[in-house]
Amino acid sequence: MHTRSAQLSPSATLSASTSLQRRPAARQAALQCRCLLSRFFPQQLKKPPELKALLDAIEGTNRGFSTTKEQKATILSCVEALEQIQRQSGRSTDISDGVNAVWKMLWTSEKETQFILKNAPLFRTQAGDVFQMIDKASGRLQNAILFPPAGCFLIDSSCEADGDARINFKFNKATFRVSGKDYNLPPFGQGWFETIYLQDDVRVAKDSRKDTIVFVRDGLPRDLSQECSD
Repeated sequence: MHTRSAQLSPSATLSASTSLQRRPAARQAALQCRCLLSRFFPQQLKKPPELKALLDAIEGTNRGFSTTKEQKATILSCVEALEQIQRQSGRSTDISDGVNAVWKMLWTSEKETQFILKNAPLFRTQAGDVFQMIDKASGRLQNAILFPPAGCFLIDSSCEADGDARINFKFNKATFRVSGKDYNLPPFGQGWFETIYLQDDVRVAKDSRKDTIVFVRDGLPRDLSQECSD
């Protein structure tokens, strides 16, 4: 099985297996205040402090399912600040050209993903990394939740660009692989997601169901079904 870890700056290193660590209320308030202020005084910096504030805020949330209300408010405030910075920078072309990659999920507000991550032990397994692969040239999109050492929940979709930042998608196939067996599930929908912030190796997206996802780059586009193999 392929094992990769995200490469972030020392101050922003995050671990998918980090246990829940509640931050002091004062630090949460300071993070939220910083992000709220930045919405009114946006800064066009190469590496804006709002990005570090976001990565600090999602640390210890178990990729979303352990997020408290206070943490979620801070995270979403930081996301709004970064979205405003991206919009005012006029760097939409960078978003269009930069999303083709495999992305490792750091945090999500999506309930279904949170449920799988939290309840994987009920199925006698542990949730591993969560990836999204975007290849606009081939019109292919994959989303995968890994269950080490050789299992996964994999969704294959077709996709097409809709402007610089939005990608429309339609589910084609869903496969649950466990103990060397594949269980195919019927396709179940379509939608869109929009990259609202892209800086270096960090990407923030919102989707048609009003969820927010934070990713870190994990290399060039590749077939995620290979991640499920020994």
